[in-house]
This record gives sequence, C-alpha cells and structure tokens, in this order.
Amino acid sequence: QVQLLETGGDSVQAGGSLRLSCAASGFIGSYKCVSWFRQAPGEERGTVAALYTGGGGEWYADSVKGRFTVSYDNPKNTLYLLMNNLKSEDTATYYCAMDRGDLARKYEVLGGSCLGPPSAFDYWGQGTQVTVSP
Repeated sequence: QVQLLETGGDSVQAGGSLRLSCAASGFIGSYKCVSWFRQAPGEERGTVAALYTGGGGEWYADSVKGRFTVSYDNPKNTLYLLMNNLKSEDTATYYCAMDRGDLARKYEVLGGSCLGPPSAFDYWGQGTQVTVSP
C-alpha cells in the first residue's frame, strides 16, 4: 500500500508562485505514472500534469503549459508541481495520484505519456487548496 501526503497549498496573489509537494511512502516498487489533478467547486476533477517516475511521459494541460512544471525525485519518492504566474482560474483543490503500475507498463510499451483519467490512478493524496486572488 502506498500513502501520498501533499503539502504546499496556500493563498497567493495573481502572478505569484507556489510549489506543491507530494511525498510517497510505503512499498512503491517499480516505476509508476504519477499525476496532479485539480478540482474547483462544481467542476469535475481534471488532469493538470502527469509524469513517468522513470523519466519522460510528461503531459500538461493546455491551460498550464509554460507556467507549471512537474517533476519527481526518486531518492525522496516525492512528486512536485512548480506553479508560476498563477492566475485566478488556477484556484482549486490539487490532488496528487499514483498508479499501481498498469498505466506505467502501458507507457513503457506504447510510449506517449502518463496521462490517464482519475480511474487509472490507485493512490491519492488528501488534497491541498490553492487560492489565487486577482
């Protein structure tokens, strides 16, 4: 079983920056697909960025390209999301997620990215709130 713990959410003004962290603990084993999702009130949970922990497999939502950077530190088993030039529309609860391995094995064989729907991810963090004021 894997546990994910997110930190870093805060309230900032538009144009500011934040870095979210997601520390994974437990038995992780082989390389995985990891992802950041976000959900605003009344909206569906959507993918912000995704990454293969072995390197590559990156994917970004169009709305965050050029502003957000996803990375994974294997020795620390920690996923990061660096968010620059934040906008009010980035306000949401942010969740990190990790797959059990099925999505990662698919990426290893077919390439592409680690993009997947929420149902493709087996482990979730508790969520961290990001609020961007105009």
